Amino acid sequence: MFFLRNQKNSTATDQELVQLYKQDGDIRVLAELYQRYMDLIYAVCLKYLKDQEAAKDAVMAVFEELVPKLLKHEVDHFKGWLYMVAKNFCLMQLRSQKQMHIVHDEDIMQLTETLHLNGVFEKEEQLNQLSKCIDNLSPDQKQTVQLFYLQEKCYKEIAVITDSDWNKVRSLIQNARRNLKICMEKDIISD
Repeated sequence: MFFLRNQKNSTATDQELVQLYKQDGDIRVLAELYQRYMDLIYAVCLKYLKDQEAAKDAVMAVFEELVPKLLKHEVDHFKGWLYMVAKNFCLMQLRSQKQMHIVHDEDIMQLTETLHLNGVFEKEEQLNQLSKCIDNLSPDQKQTVQLFYLQEKCYKEIAVITDSDWNKVRSLIQNARRNLKICMEKDIISD
């Protein structure tokens, strides 16, 4: 982030830094890892909170949340996981705030609470449903979906990682998409 930047850049991968932090619990290792994504976290917080100062505060608060959270969770793709942590933090901030509107009526001023976050809550609920549906996929489908969508690997890279051929990777992703669609539709109907 532009307001907090360390000049020291490590060549260690995210996964190596996560493992090192889990082993030693050294906050400097976590700080080094977090600094790589501070601009992303700031952008996420600004998108949800719509205030620069609140977004800066949220970036620091998200880091504080990571200190114990990362020790407890098994994280395969740090960037995607961190994005979700930041998003959830912002959503919790928005939930805790109630917007007040002043209604003027001739001699009376009345305070009314409004909650206009239905769309945000619906998206969060859909993401939670999607996460559950992904967990229900076969291990092969789950792995290819995570590699393709979360780690942004191409079919060829996934084929090398999974020791499969290109057509099998394509088939796994297509079947996973179909299964996810069916699962999501089933959850919508049952609600």
